[in-house]
Amino acid sequence: MNAETAARPTPQERALAHVAGMADGPPVPPELRVTLNFHPERTAHGSSVVEALGEQGRYVSQFVTGTGNGGLTAHPGGDRWRWESRIFNGAYDCAPADDRPVYGGLNFRRKPVGAAPRFGSAHLRLTAGALARSTFCYPDSWLEPADFGTAARMGLVGLALADRQDALDDYIEAQVHGPVRLDRDVEALVLDPSHRGTPVEEAARRLPCPVEWHPGFRLTVDELRRHRAYRGPAYVELGAEIAVDGVLDPRTIGEAAATGRHDPQALKKVWHCLARFGAPPTDDPTG
Repeated sequence: MNAETAARPTPQERALAHVAGMADGPPVPPELRVTLNFHPERTAHGSSVVEALGEQGRYVSQFVTGTGNGGLTAHPGGDRWRWESRIFNGAYDCAPADDRPVYGGLNFRRKPVGAAPRFGSAHLRLTAGALARSTFCYPDSWLEPADFGTAARMGLVGLALADRQDALDDYIEAQVHGPVRLDRDVEALVLDPSHRGTPVEEAARRLPCPVEWHPGFRLTVDELRRHRAYRGPAYVELGAEIAVDGVLDPRTIGEAAATGRHDPQALKKVWHCLARFGAPPTDDPTG
């Protein structure tokens, strides 16, 4: 490696610098954390997500896994590729998949279930050090936002608090640049209590990071039926069909997904109902 190559900024450095130039506002309160929400029991390529975390030792992007809880557009020319090119001024356009950022949220509402439960019942709570290599936008990047932030310049919290969004859509998206290693960058893996005593917990206990539990998602079928208009009556009926003893929780939906008998997109809508109406309360008055 010659001196010119060594001095050339990395894609991560270029992306951080570009977003810093668009950000304004006060610094992030140091006690806030970035969280990465996901469904730990879902499987891909023969392993559950939590098992894959153990095999890889790090959390990787949709460009690497080819899976995700949102739209699957992480490929050259796809929507996710285009959004990243726009936000980061082309910094990752020619970068390998391993170099691209991973996505989460800034938990400014201090939710026990993580910043963006829309994307899963579990979350990794990252260390304070991850803030310095994270960029942020509001709203979500798929909406092509015009407002951005960094740890040093975070005006997005005020925007989000003033906005009137559905509880599943009020997150500040975070993009974490550089590897997210479980043994270095994660304060804890936080799981739903429905996964106690299951293979999810067994796999989680083998990870090189602490395991914690949040209060849990839980929704009765009676309460689900009161919200038929939220995602549509078909998903209420599917939720009622897969409920166990009249109750939905993350384990129940995960087990339904494992049967392969249900459309994954339909189960995602059932999860949205559970995450929206069966979430535990937050201690933060802004939540």
